[in-house]
Amino acid sequence: MPTEIATFAGGCFWCMVSPFEYMTGVEKVVVGFTGGQEADPTYEQVAEGLTEHREAFQITYDPSLCSYEQLLDAFWMLIDPTDDEGQFSDRGYTYLTAIYYHNEEQRVKAELSKDSLDKSGIFDRPIVTDIYPASVFYPAEEQQQDFHKKNPDVYSVYRSESGRDEFLEKSWGKPE
Repeated sequence: MPTEIATFAGGCFWCMVSPFEYMTGVEKVVVGFTGGQEADPTYEQVAEGLTEHREAFQITYDPSLCSYEQLLDAFWMLIDPTDDEGQFSDRGYTYLTAIYYHNEEQRVKAELSKDSLDKSGIFDRPIVTDIYPASVFYPAEEQQQDFHKKNPDVYSVYRSESGRDEFLEKSWGKPE
């Protein structure tokens, strides 16, 4: 069966790779930028807010082994979908959450998933994660790919100080 693509923005893209790369059926996770008008933006340009891009990540997956709904479920559990100013210690447009759909089926599933989460009562504020049609995705520079593996100490400090894990544990419970 051919692979499919899913694209998400979840704040700092370094924090979004690891959980997905271990999912059965996920073939590749690439971090990059999407949503802006600047062609081939650099990490520095995006981080400084000089483009209208968001840090994002793109998943190549086998839908016979991993459904789009499974990816959506994992995505929601890795972000604060109620934060309309960024994610955790990262603030600003660059770090806003979004789901970028590649076809009508993904759009419908994303909207249903968002609506279901909003009605679940897990969060006491509305879900503000945007849902957009996918646009050009620019992979980030090589040093940004697999950052958690290449720079485990820096990543570990960033992750522990960002507030992400504390929020996720409070919202969803301690991971097994």
